[in-house]
Amino acid sequence: MSKKYFGTDGIRGRVGEYPITPDFMLKLGWAAGMAFRKMGACKVLVGKDTRISGYMFESALEAGLTSAGADVMLLGPMPTPAIAYLTRTFHAEAGIVISASHNPHDDNGIKFFSGKGTKLPDEVEHMIEELLDTPMTVVESSKIGKVSRINDASGRYIEFCKSSVPTGTSFTGLKIVIDCAHGATYKVAPSVFRELGAEVVVLSAQPNGLNINDNCGSTHMGSLQAAVVAEKADLGIAFDGDGDRVQMVDHTGAVVDGDELLFIIARDLHERGKLQGGVVGTLMSNLGLELALADLGIPLVRANVGDRYVIAELLERNWIVGGENSGHIVCFSHTTTGDAIIAALQVLMALGRRDEGLAQSRQALRKCPQVLINVRFGGGASPLEHPSVKEASERVTKAMAGRGRVLLRKSGTEPLVRVMVEGEDETQVRGYAEELAKLVTEVSA
Repeated sequence: MSKKYFGTDGIRGRVGEYPITPDFMLKLGWAAGMAFRKMGACKVLVGKDTRISGYMFESALEAGLTSAGADVMLLGPMPTPAIAYLTRTFHAEAGIVISASHNPHDDNGIKFFSGKGTKLPDEVEHMIEELLDTPMTVVESSKIGKVSRINDASGRYIEFCKSSVPTGTSFTGLKIVIDCAHGATYKVAPSVFRELGAEVVVLSAQPNGLNINDNCGSTHMGSLQAAVVAEKADLGIAFDGDGDRVQMVDHTGAVVDGDELLFIIARDLHERGKLQGGVVGTLMSNLGLELALADLGIPLVRANVGDRYVIAELLERNWIVGGENSGHIVCFSHTTTGDAIIAALQVLMALGRRDEGLAQSRQALRKCPQVLINVRFGGGASPLEHPSVKEASERVTKAMAGRGRVLLRKSGTEPLVRVMVEGEDETQVRGYAEELAKLVTEVSA
């Protein structure tokens, strides 16, 4: 059964436009509280990133949850994976994250975690959606939920991140530049790496509610690249606004994306005999990742795009590592969801074990040229179903004769069609991608 509100990553949209409105958030809090209460006594953690609308939606959710009889524990600005972790450690029924991840400040959204720190099961999301279509009620006064604040949330999560590396680990002598995207990692990430001994230079850690992801972080790497070179640092680490994506920069200023980081982590696990099975990537994972893993005898399975699909595939296969080229990397040995800080620590540990720099360690993966063009469309009929788009996609695929691939898909979080072409010849690949993007634009008009 399709869902009315929930997408691949919760509920997301532009602030002030339905359903990202205070009245909807009030009703959503109530519906979620009613659904979670059916599981028994109900305690819900609520955290957020640094965008200004988070204050408004936090208050609305709090009112809705308590009106349903749920107790609320407020975390304040915290990375999304920290909320997953704290939901488990506080034995809460659920965790709620107010965030639009890598999107600009005028977007926002809601993500849910189960009491196990995993994505909500589909049946619970369906239950919440059914309740949203019923009249809102308030429990009797004596059963209204209470609200408290967890003041040591940052410290708890910092210690959790540090516990993901062996006791006694020291990054002394390592100089790192960290870009926090003016987002949810702005306090905790610098502390984690400094407390492990690294010399840390911090960028974009002065959130004002409006500057989250603004020309910084894992989606805008230019400032970090320049800073790594200027500081003569060993490497740079870029997080997104809610701290579940990571990209890196080597000492030369070259970007190292999620595919390459995933390879470094998987190879390290393989070399230590700790890789269970293979690796889960997505339809967007570079062909070079698949080939580099195959050289090591490691299978790659592609899931649909979205960390929930990567996680579902990992759980089904009982594998422990997977991720996306955008930088969502899941390390089930340490946590239950994509965690940018945890993933960055695993990369640093892998580099240390090989006594290699990031530039050297990434060389075993030779990426195939891959061109991605985003085409905005205004809803209505999907341009991907248009006969001329289907015909062109089939023609391009046939022309590459098994030495490349075409992927056209709608974004799960934005009104975009993503046009991706991958192959051996970059000029040819770019030409095909531009041709297909132009066609999608024309049929979307």
